[in-house]
Amino acid sequence: METPPERTEEELRSLTRELVSIPSHEDETAAGDAIEDWLRAETDADVTRDEHGNVIARRGDQSAPSLALVGHHDVVPPGEPQVDDEGNYAVEERDGRLYGRGSADMKGAVAAAMLAFRDADLESGFELVFASFVGEEVGGVGARGAIADGFAPDYAVVAEGSTNYSKTGVTDVVIAHKGRRASTLVARGENAHASVPENGVNAVYRACDAVDVVRELEFPEVEVLGERVRGSVAVTGIDGGSAWNVIPDECEVTVDERTVPGEYASLEDAERIEGVEWRVDQDLPPMACSDDAFADAVLAAARDAQAGDPEHVSKPHATDAGWLSDAGTACVVCGASEPGEAHTDTESVSLDVLARCYRIYRGVAEAGTAFVD
Repeated sequence: METPPERTEEELRSLTRELVSIPSHEDETAAGDAIEDWLRAETDADVTRDEHGNVIARRGDQSAPSLALVGHHDVVPPGEPQVDDEGNYAVEERDGRLYGRGSADMKGAVAAAMLAFRDADLESGFELVFASFVGEEVGGVGARGAIADGFAPDYAVVAEGSTNYSKTGVTDVVIAHKGRRASTLVARGENAHASVPENGVNAVYRACDAVDVVRELEFPEVEVLGERVRGSVAVTGIDGGSAWNVIPDECEVTVDERTVPGEYASLEDAERIEGVEWRVDQDLPPMACSDDAFADAVLAAARDAQAGDPEHVSKPHATDAGWLSDAGTACVVCGASEPGEAHTDTESVSLDVLARCYRIYRGVAEAGTAFVD
């Protein structure tokens, strides 16, 4: 696809600046208002705001196969340098990049998706959907709510980061990513005075035995469209005991597990230790693209949109693509954010890469039914 005209690039810069400047770490309402107002003013789409706060817009035949361009407009709390004197998020442009909370994760890509949604020339017998969710940073609240309400596109490009994964200077296409399962191992014993430890059962010792079990677990590994995805398990905290002279009767161990599609580590093995119980506190699903033709079509659009040579890659972080994939949508992830940019006090996004993402999203949308089974 040809480079977007200067007017479109300026729109993209302006819209990104506007969205990034709006605080949305505690309340996404104002950012959702801005997205909704723009879509109503700039498109003739069917625009809705659901009870969760998600903004969803539709163009084309709503009974036909559908492609969704998906983002989120919530962000993590800003660092001190990212807030101006009036309480808005500070936005700065220098050296071809926009700096500010949410610029990379992921309001810049949301802006690119909005413009691509507006500008794409659609085939008949095809529906294009735009969705910006709330609550992605706190477990996919908006995506889960939308899915429960019936949001079910056939295909989705989730605009999280995929730039500089295979090599510097390219925006790749993620066809699999890890999930995250957060667990707690609770070890219980019997307290006693520490001067007579044999009169009690030390919960910390039981917890340490459980940690040894976790240490020896094999990391699950799978292959998705030729890409190897390997999970991990790590003990990330231990807490037990009430006083230096008391044998502890309870100890908790926190475990971070990065899951892969269709596989988990055998954390239940820790319950073989007497007095130890295993509890799952959070389970964010991994993603595996379920449609080869769609994954290839997005990669073709990515190649047409840039001079570099993008590849199918995997991603270590969970995204809303996990929830959509789990619900039956064929998903990939493709966006401007680079490794190490998100959630930092120096967060920024390349304006050239945002223009590239616009071309990719528009190119996929204009491929229409070419990838439909």
